[in-house]
Amino acid sequence: MPALKYEYLPRYKIDDYQRWEGDWELIKGVPFAMAPSPVKKHQQIIGYIWREMINNLKCENCEVTIDTDYIIDDETVLRPDVALVCDDDSEKITKTPEIVVEVVSPSTLHKDLNLKFELYEEEKIKYYIIIFPNELIAKVYKLQGKNYEKVGSFREEEVEFDIKCPLKINFNNVFEKFKEKK
Repeated sequence: MPALKYEYLPRYKIDDYQRWEGDWELIKGVPFAMAPSPVKKHQQIIGYIWREMINNLKCENCEVTIDTDYIIDDETVLRPDVALVCDDDSEKITKTPEIVVEVVSPSTLHKDLNLKFELYEEEKIKYYIIIFPNELIAKVYKLQGKNYEKVGSFREEEVEFDIKCPLKINFNNVFEKFKEKK
């Protein structure tokens, strides 16, 4: 049996995406169903990273969003767990974020580490933070030229981000509650 060719698959646009029920992402015209509701720890880490970013952001032109559509183009809409966006007054994210955070789960691991990694790199998002909730580790990548380079893996450290509005994230504050339970 011959291999299925990509060009024969249906392709969708943002107009289609906006009519769908449920939670979806649209990547280069291909729909991806969002994983079922994450476990509490996943959601709590999203809340703690958001709070840490909000508390340390000293800028009126930037905002930190949770689970907001990032419209890249007519065929690509992603929904990062957390994003820091500057100078974007739209209801959705329409400008390239400065920082994107994804908290991985077993069902999103491959997409977050590969597909989204490449897309965020293509879109020139300055920092991509991938959080592994079971290990309590945040891997931080910084765009250097056209590619991401790993800044490091962090559990307790405070990391400074060189963006439009200076920001520091203390990963100890993000993970502290969960360290006590280990």
